[in-house]
Amino acid sequence: MNSYIPILIYSFAVLGFAAVSLLLPHLVAPRKKTPIKDMPYESGMDPVGDARKPLDIKFYLIAILFLLFDVELLFLYPWAVANRSIVTPETKFGILIALLSLSGTLFLAYVYAWKKGVFQWRRK
Repeated sequence: MNSYIPILIYSFAVLGFAAVSLLLPHLVAPRKKTPIKDMPYESGMDPVGDARKPLDIKFYLIAILFLLFDVELLFLYPWAVANRSIVTPETKFGILIALLSLSGTLFLAYVYAWKKGVFQWRRK
C-alpha cells in the first residue's frame, strides 16, 4: 500500500491544479459586458449574413482529397521501415516497383482530380 501513496499524492495534485486553473479565472477575471464582446467572432472579420447557409461542395471535395492523399502517404513510412530489414540485392527491384506503383497511383489520382476541375474554385 505504501507504494501507491506517491501516485495518490500526484493524482490529488493534478486534480487540484486542474480545479484551480478552471475556477480561478472565474473568480478574479473582470466582467464587463459590451456589445462588441458579445458579438460573434469569425476569424477577425465582422459577421455578415446568415451563418447557417450551406457550404459549397468544393470544401468537401478538397477535404476528401486531402484525407486520401494524406492517408496514402502515411502508408509509405511504415512500409519503408518494415521493408528495410528484408532488402537484399534480389528484392531491391521488386520493392522499387511496388513503391513506384503506389506513387504512380497517387499521381494518376491527382491528375484525374485536376482534369475534373476539383481544384478550381471559380469556373469561367
